Amino acid sequence: MFKVNDNYLKLPGSYLFSTVARKQREYQAAHPDKKVIRLSIGDVTQPLAPAILDAMHAAVDEMGHAETFRGYAPDLGYEFLRNAIAENDYKARGCDISADEIFVSDGAKCDSSNIQEIFSLDNKIAVCDPVYPVYVDSNVMAGRTGVYDSTTETWSDVIYMPCTAENGFAPELPKQTPDIIYLCFPNNPTGATITKSRLQEWVDYANKVGAVIIYDAAYEAYISEPDVPHTIYECEGARTCAIELRSFSKNAGFTGVRLGFTVIPKELKSGDVSLHALWARRHGTKYNGAPYIIQRAGEAVYSEAGKEQLKKQVAYYMNNAHYISAELKKAGYSVSGGVNAPYIWLKAPNGMTSWEFFDYVLANANVVGTPGSGFGPSGETYFRLTAFGSYESTVEAVDRIKNMKI
Repeated sequence: MFKVNDNYLKLPGSYLFSTVARKQREYQAAHPDKKVIRLSIGDVTQPLAPAILDAMHAAVDEMGHAETFRGYAPDLGYEFLRNAIAENDYKARGCDISADEIFVSDGAKCDSSNIQEIFSLDNKIAVCDPVYPVYVDSNVMAGRTGVYDSTTETWSDVIYMPCTAENGFAPELPKQTPDIIYLCFPNNPTGATITKSRLQEWVDYANKVGAVIIYDAAYEAYISEPDVPHTIYECEGARTCAIELRSFSKNAGFTGVRLGFTVIPKELKSGDVSLHALWARRHGTKYNGAPYIIQRAGEAVYSEAGKEQLKKQVAYYMNNAHYISAELKKAGYSVSGGVNAPYIWLKAPNGMTSWEFFDYVLANANVVGTPGSGFGPSGETYFRLTAFGSYESTVEAVDRIKNMKI
């Protein structure tokens, strides 16, 4: 008789955002007259930029002619896109990353969950707490996290690095020595960042203890402060200890289009084994590549017109973030984030738990956010709002929250 992967049975409950969506559907079904505003998931609302649409249309036309038709994409992605990424995201910042160290994919979520496959199961992982749930859940599915404690909501073989108001929502170097370190800056869910000098400490630490850093830079386009690094490869020594994940979802609105990439420098090795070679083998075996049309759209992100148009989109969302942050502070809430990231991290009032505040805001303001406890135990009593709605719906949602009786 066939058997299932028992590690899936260890996962507590459903995926965080699935639970949020279910609760919203149930409330909407019970209150069909209510207008519910979603500021929960990080899904963009502005349409694709004209430069991107033009590139997609041109690529579609190419697919209609035998002489320009494209079939399977190259394993790593088309050279035109990888060259554009290398030049604009790395070499323009003084980082020595070449096109053949870039692996094009359909998004950072998939890469962040799949990357653990190239590592042994006895590796010890360290994660920020709170953290994007995929990092932990994918390691649970692989069988790397040990036993779950429902009381503390932690896994026995995971090193948790608390990110709290006391440390500015940025982790400190762990007391236990990890093998794999997950870092995400600007951070999802807290919106926090760290300076280049602080990130350099992590790179130095990883090289010292022989750990690898999996660095999620999906929100780098939202960085506004000069001392906040856009890529971990701005730090000396990162090529021997860091893998970087990137996404086109938040900087270019590709949440429904799907495109991302992972960078693995060739110097990054476990003994004599190249992680670049392992990921290339995994990529070639398990992935057929992002569509040609989508990769041409990604190339347009780096055109002069694309850059200008996307700056305006990022500014639009950050204007929402500034509004949410400023108005909720005026209303007496303890708020962080919203400066270098499109997320606002706020403290639930009156000792409410995260889910209690979620239910209260949904019932009394008809606004959906995300409970902080879903991101880890240190997220309890916190609540995340996103700036990805329209400006009009964002203003309406914030006004409703401000007018709630607490």
